[in-house]
Amino acid sequence: MILPYDHRALWVKAKLFINRAMDDDECRSFDEQALWASLALELLAKAALARVNPLLIAEPTEDGTNLLMASGLMEGDALFTSVKAKTLFKRCQRSFKPFNLAEAAKITNARNEYLHGGGIGFATLPPHAWWPRYWAQAVILISALDMEIGDFVGTDREDTVTAHLSQNAKNIEHRTEALIERAKQRLSQYRSGTLPVKVAAEWKPGSMDVDAGLQYRTVEICPACGAEGRLEGDTVSDTDYHYEQISEEDYEVSVSITVDADYFSCPTCQLILNGYELIVQAGLPDTFETEGDPSDFIEPDYGND
Repeated sequence: MILPYDHRALWVKAKLFINRAMDDDECRSFDEQALWASLALELLAKAALARVNPLLIAEPTEDGTNLLMASGLMEGDALFTSVKAKTLFKRCQRSFKPFNLAEAAKITNARNEYLHGGGIGFATLPPHAWWPRYWAQAVILISALDMEIGDFVGTDREDTVTAHLSQNAKNIEHRTEALIERAKQRLSQYRSGTLPVKVAAEWKPGSMDVDAGLQYRTVEICPACGAEGRLEGDTVSDTDYHYEQISEEDYEVSVSITVDADYFSCPTCQLILNGYELIVQAGLPDTFETEGDPSDFIEPDYGND
């Protein structure tokens, strides 16, 4: 019996779907290829999470059937339901850096529109632009499963995937360079008084709140103008506790945390780098340390001894 949360079975099914997606254009249209690929991505996400713990993909219900099945405490013919794709991708973003929720959601949203809506679905991007972005996310999940590209698509199709990944790396490099150069240009035009009138009326250093409002932040030098910018993040990847004795029986606790960088902004030139890959490409640190609130990380003593 194949369990619906068995990561090996999910991996095999993902392989089946991606090979349908990579059939020649003469066999399948791009819409159909992208449909099968989007389904494969969701299965990869399930497999990667379920390999860590099947509970990570179980939809919680009042009777707990899915959780009980995933934990091995319940057997039988009950129907197992997994969490929605968006939840899967959120958990993958937190667990398997640099998996990008926003990019994965675009793929899923296009699939839903293609299947259920009246819109154009996958046609918003041409195939030569869509596939590099797709493989940039899929390869992260393949690595999370301790597999190689060839294990997923077969050695005869590995070069195709590698070419798409190379193109995506160039896209990230070019996009980062363009954002930095545009920020430099705007600031230079502002300082020289050559900004177009309409732009000048709206743009000046500090005129816009470019913060993302994420929970943690630190100061970092802007790669465009050299001023102080802000590196932000929500995900804590490590904690370090410090104890200082203040009396014979009492200790004061402080917490240093390591946070994954997800967003950078500069109020001076208004550069925004929204995403891990852009931040790393710009030469900024992918994590930062800051002080945490001990109450967020230390469970209270309820006195139940």
